Amino acid sequence: MVTAIARVKHIRVTPQKARRIVDIVRGKQAAEALAILKFAPQSASEPVYKLVASAMANARVKADASNSFLDEQDLVIVRAYVDEGTTLKRFRPRAQGRAFKILKRTSHITIEVATPDELVAAAPSKSKSATSAAKKEGAK
Repeated sequence: MVTAIARVKHIRVTPQKARRIVDIVRGKQAAEALAILKFAPQSASEPVYKLVASAMANARVKADASNSFLDEQDLVIVRAYVDEGTTLKRFRPRAQGRAFKILKRTSHITIEVATPDELVAAAPSKSKSATSAAKKEGAK
């Protein structure tokens, strides 16, 4: 019934480290994901925690705008992914007048939450695929 997206761009966490955290919460209920992220020791868990909370708030606002009931305990993280952002290039002095390149990577993190009835409506029906598979086997 309700889907909501929250994005954060140019966050100063490397995409590889952020993906470790996002993979943990993908597919879980949003309230459960907040509990996991609150106690996760990784530094990327704080921005992802704020992002999940923001996505839940966006869903609440969307539900209020459409005059529909929303139980925040029902929200599920449907999609969550991390893209690579711009890389800040810095230099560090090294021996004998050389310069050593330092790459400070950034991430774009996206989280989408939805209610379970929205998931059922978005999923393709399996009866069509089962029917087409049966037709293919019958043709052989």
